[in-house]
Amino acid sequence: MPSRSTELFDDEKLVNRIKTRLPHLFQLAELESSRAGKIGMEVGSLRERIIVALLIYKFGEANLEIEIPITEPEVDAILFSEPISIKTITGKGFGGVKLIWTVDAKKAREFRENYYPRCSILLIQINWGGIGGLYHIPSEAQKKVFDRIGRERYIKLPKPGTNPRGAEITNEALSSLVKSELSKTIKIFWKKTNADYDPYKRWVDYWRED
Repeated sequence: MPSRSTELFDDEKLVNRIKTRLPHLFQLAELESSRAGKIGMEVGSLRERIIVALLIYKFGEANLEIEIPITEPEVDAILFSEPISIKTITGKGFGGVKLIWTVDAKKAREFRENYYPRCSILLIQINWGGIGGLYHIPSEAQKKVFDRIGRERYIKLPKPGTNPRGAEITNEALSSLVKSELSKTIKIFWKKTNADYDPYKRWVDYWRED
């Protein structure tokens, strides 16, 4: 069965909306999660919600399952019957995308030994002042690259003695995935706007309500 999430990339009107709205919404997410000029870790959750909201807007809330058990660390949403993992990366390159977050080096090794692709990936490449994009990488494309290069070259583990944050897709693997003929791309110019945004305003407004 064809992946329904690829319909995001075939709807010309929605593609244009994504190109203009996504940078603005991600900019708001950064402002929401910034403290003293530094972006906090919570920005990841806000970005994920923005993409989930896009899926709800396109496909309807009834067709999207977002209450995913914690035992499914890779899956962020299920659209119809398709498990989807939402990933974001900042910069021109394709390094540093986590497959699993864990501070346990042993768990990261076990994950690599047992891993095989099974989710579609919606990857957002944020590149402020330059070109990035929204990518759909189906599980079929991931399996092809995984089988071709092997798990050692597909998954990068943290260096011993460092503060481990989890297992990553290697730059080599992810670069191959976004170039796959099975993947889809929306190129986006990441331009910041003069956003007059107060992260406390909505909460103050709630306090003001009678």
